[in-house]
Amino acid sequence: MTVISDQGAGPTPRLNALATAVPPYRIDQAAVRDWARRMFADRVGDVDRLLPAFDNAGIERRHSCMPLDWFSAPRGWAEKNDMYLENALDLLARAATDCLESCATSAAEVDAIVTVSTTGVATPSLDARLFTRLPFRSDTARLPVFGLGCAGGVNGLARAAEMARARPGAKVLLLVVELCGLTFRARDLSKSNIIATALFGDGAAAGLISTRGAGPRLTDWGEHTWPNSLGVMGWTVEEDGLGVVFSRDIPRLVEAELPPVLVRYLARNGRSVEDIDEVVAHPGGAKVIEALERVFRRQRGGLVHTRAVLREFGNMSAASVLFVLRRALDAGIGRRALMTALGPGFTAGFLSLETDAP
Repeated sequence: MTVISDQGAGPTPRLNALATAVPPYRIDQAAVRDWARRMFADRVGDVDRLLPAFDNAGIERRHSCMPLDWFSAPRGWAEKNDMYLENALDLLARAATDCLESCATSAAEVDAIVTVSTTGVATPSLDARLFTRLPFRSDTARLPVFGLGCAGGVNGLARAAEMARARPGAKVLLLVVELCGLTFRARDLSKSNIIATALFGDGAAAGLISTRGAGPRLTDWGEHTWPNSLGVMGWTVEEDGLGVVFSRDIPRLVEAELPPVLVRYLARNGRSVEDIDEVVAHPGGAKVIEALERVFRRQRGGLVHTRAVLREFGNMSAASVLFVLRRALDAGIGRRALMTALGPGFTAGFLSLETDAP
């Protein structure tokens, strides 16, 4: 496990502001279930056996950048990626503007941008394209990050914190956007694709990190990648888009493999699970949340904010954990919080936050 701590490493970064954004189409889970039944009824013999996945996902509604009927027709890679570019920029512009305005900071004051996304391809990168929307300085440093998947919210925040620590006083803008719904492939009859249809939503988040100003302190972070685990989670590249890779063993892996990694991470700073006031976990799915509650020794239902984000927004990949953090901050996060997410690699990311709460 690689762990970065603020012990003697320089000034401590703070999360000065955090904002989230969702696209305009709100879709109820019941509507998605009925649509999926119509989509697959004539092509998947056991579709009725798979439909309970929609009822058991812990999701009531999600947001999408496209209306539900748009997904009924086969769509090619180029068309999907065009929609990704257009809608990702719209969401990032909204999230970034709300974030900067909330802490009275202008785009021209931003010194560096870390942009995380794994649901589309952009060259020039999304942050470069965002320069046409917001007046960033021409010398603003840019770090686009692709491939972290669901771990991107935590590990992206860690990369932004590292940049802020390396340049004391600099303002680092973290941008995260995932349009998971666009990865749906109408011709893919695999169980993984149908399960993804029951889980995925779209969303974006933006955070400002600096060693100056107010906000929770980002005190340490770390990650662990398990060897020989590339098949657990990720994408395949198909002619009609990105194909989802999900192992059914993810909940079991979380419960069996995460505890010793978590213990080592916390022990590096002389802490244990009992020292954590708030667990800010990525809501990968209902069974994963149940496994995380056992790992973190919470009662069932104890990860309240994680469950609420899954219920209201679905799984938005990297963006989800920042929605959980926003909700936790609004509710009062306590003195010590731990963010965690799991992503392709198979990788676990951790980031510790501290506040001055009594």
